[in-house]
Amino acid sequence: MSRGLILAAPSSGSGKTTLTLGLLRALARRGDAVRGAKSGPDYIDPRFHEAACGAPCPNLDAWAMSPARIAALAAGPGLVLIEGAMGLFDGAPPDGRGATADLARQLGLPVLLVVDCARMAHSVAALVAGFAGHDPAVRIAGVILNRIGSPRHEAMLRRALEPLGLPVIGALPRLARLQHPSRHLGLVQAGERADLDTWLDQVAGEVAASIDLDALTALAAPLPDAPQAPHLAPPGQRIAVACDRAFAFAYPHMLDDWRAGGAEIVAFSPLADEAPDPDADFIFLPGGYPELHAGTLAAAATFRAGMVAATCPVFGECGGYMVLGRGLVDAAGARHEMLGLVDLETSFATRSLHLGYRHVTATAGPLRGRWAAHEFHYATVTHEQGQPLFAATDAEGAALAPMGLTTGRVFGSFAHLIDRVD
Repeated sequence: MSRGLILAAPSSGSGKTTLTLGLLRALARRGDAVRGAKSGPDYIDPRFHEAACGAPCPNLDAWAMSPARIAALAAGPGLVLIEGAMGLFDGAPPDGRGATADLARQLGLPVLLVVDCARMAHSVAALVAGFAGHDPAVRIAGVILNRIGSPRHEAMLRRALEPLGLPVIGALPRLARLQHPSRHLGLVQAGERADLDTWLDQVAGEVAASIDLDALTALAAPLPDAPQAPHLAPPGQRIAVACDRAFAFAYPHMLDDWRAGGAEIVAFSPLADEAPDPDADFIFLPGGYPELHAGTLAAAATFRAGMVAATCPVFGECGGYMVLGRGLVDAAGARHEMLGLVDLETSFATRSLHLGYRHVTATAGPLRGRWAAHEFHYATVTHEQGQPLFAATDAEGAALAPMGLTTGRVFGSFAHLIDRVD
């Protein structure tokens, strides 16, 4: 039977990701059928989930996806642990739509609240009581105490929580060695840690020693029956997708939909100086961290020649869009020649955060129509000239400046497309 449990917290930075990874690895090591899922638009955490338990990890985005899409992606064998994003009730303006709480409501799943207790004692009861009583449709089924300072600290916390009647499933101590390095867009990618398996085993060991795994899995509830969700039609039958550390941000549900629609996905690595498949009828450069590899990409002559020679449509998202441009200035101020397929110059010498959900509409090209999308980058556009690709609005429906460029067969923008809007 498919069951699910949501791991959420009062705020970001409470330790949800490390805890979720430890739980996935610990449960998988003892033979449980377990998999992860991630709330919201996130390319990095899901790859760690997959490394921890060996099962695919979908994104479940309550702002950008329909309830049918979410139920279909959550469905599967065994137990799914859904890692929340930000605080439990934090979502897009104006009313918090897309919060992890929306997944709890839509899927009818209980929430295990992860509380960072490093700077509190008896006040934990007021905090947990507030979250437990805030919305009757969101059921807090238990609590995990994180970053405990000492056995005495833990005892105070447990005593304060007793009147609430919520089970405390475990208490994790403060452990500096479990911290994970990060960069401006979030955690370092899973493929960049040579010691990843060792680290995951260490985290799993601490989690297994501190948390009642049987009590935790007993809190899970059945998942709803998965309806037939609409699939995204592939933009071609043979699709070349850039895939390496510079181009790692492609949503699996989109690639899976394309495959289900009969498309063949052919991966290639620009960092290894590979050209896209010459027989491809669509080329996709996903987002990622091209700014960290700009010199290598600029020197990739085979990649450049293959992209310039291609006659099929070419689409770039965020990092891929920057690579389609003429030049990219890295954080040290050095300019690197990019593909020159659109009239775009970008820079990381002066960073500027662009963040939020978007609705974007294209009237031309293989991806025409209205999409739910997300923007998250620190690049500054120093030059952008040509025909815009998308009309855009923010999460509240306010009009934004047109996004992206389209030039002949080449098009792209900083928006990460998530799902079509009917």
